Amino acid sequence: MMEQDEASRVRALGEIAAEFDLDAIRVRTGETEIEIVRRDPAVHAGPPIAYAVPPGAALGAPAPGPLPPGGEVPAGRGPGPNVRVVTAPLVGVFYRAPAPGADPFVEVGSRVKAGDTLCILEAMKLMNEINTDHAGVVTNILVESGALVSLGQELFWIEP
Repeated sequence: MMEQDEASRVRALGEIAAEFDLDAIRVRTGETEIEIVRRDPAVHAGPPIAYAVPPGAALGAPAPGPLPPGGEVPAGRGPGPNVRVVTAPLVGVFYRAPAPGADPFVEVGSRVKAGDTLCILEAMKLMNEINTDHAGVVTNILVESGALVSLGQELFWIEP
């Protein structure tokens, strides 16, 4: 019953966003937050792919990572002047690998070229491959697999 309630709230928010031509809408009720973001599907997202989630996996629960909560980079740890930053083009759950137990798409030190897949963002049960527009070497992966990311959140640093 609770899922039906949440689904109807999401639909209602989507209708409000469409009616008022909003790019994004975020509503928080108690500890529940719903964010709907309209995006150009051609930007950074590849075709949806199937992705199996292991039983018992906590979707949407941020995994502990190398950065403090919120994914903010501490002072003095920002990217250098030549670093290209890859950000999340949508809100979703971040996955470094194409399937549980598979090797990650990239590691720190991986050489990538424009168009290479860096990760997957799951949004509304759709798996979106996130590709890079930059060629170079991955110097930092700022999010742990399984973490919920926000629109515009930094995901990777790539140096030419």
